[in-house]
Amino acid sequence: MSSRPKALISWSSGKDSAFALHEVRRAGEFDVVGALTTVTETFGRVSIHGVRQEILLAQLNAAGLPPHIVPIPYPCPNEIYEARMGEAVAYAVREGVTHIIFGDLYLADIRAYREQKLKGTGVTPVFPLWERPTLALAHAMIASRMEAYLATVDRKKLPAAFAGRKFDLQLLADLPAGVDPCGENGEFHTCVTAGPMFAQNLAVTAGERIERDGYAYCDLVLGPGADEDVGAALIVARARKEIADGGPLLPKDAVDRIANGKN
Repeated sequence: MSSRPKALISWSSGKDSAFALHEVRRAGEFDVVGALTTVTETFGRVSIHGVRQEILLAQLNAAGLPPHIVPIPYPCPNEIYEARMGEAVAYAVREGVTHIIFGDLYLADIRAYREQKLKGTGVTPVFPLWERPTLALAHAMIASRMEAYLATVDRKKLPAAFAGRKFDLQLLADLPAGVDPCGENGEFHTCVTAGPMFAQNLAVTAGERIERDGYAYCDLVLGPGADEDVGAALIVARARKEIADGGPLLPKDAVDRIANGKN
């Protein structure tokens, strides 16, 4: 049994949270026991990133992390978001979690918000990538053999054609002046498909590109032979335990839909 503090990774499906997990595991200070992710229940996709839930589950299966899914509506009023995240944190505390790891890079207001919301909960936020120069960090991610696609781009900051592109050296070279190499100002969001934090790569293809509410989304799809059932079984087992323990973080009907392959 590990004597290290138990931690959750705040998992967005993107490169920053994935690399934060990698760095924390390399350091060995924490026992990362799960991944905390908000999923927009209206669409069945990771909030903001727009990544399909089945890809999220495949990621967490590859990372060896039980999912802690927090369902939110669309649109989501801030009071609902904070209430549901509060329930998720309280549940984690009952499970013995003492830390949550975030992939934030340098936005001080976001860090202050996380610290303020976790104050008094018994959970301490951890920021392993904080203030690392983002161009060097982007190069370190690519050098680690992490692979990712741009899942979402802000059309005010990048052309829609960037959605669906791989996060690689060519992409960094093609970014317009003023765009952060890691997209920390919301220029783009990514979906990780391979890397040192995964036991196996994900077979993902870039599908249709759609535009909505000022953003361009690339619909990333698990390719033939991808093991979706393993991830689904993982989330069903976790959610049913939460129901038994007085949760859940997922409504029972949602658990049943996933169990029956209707997510």
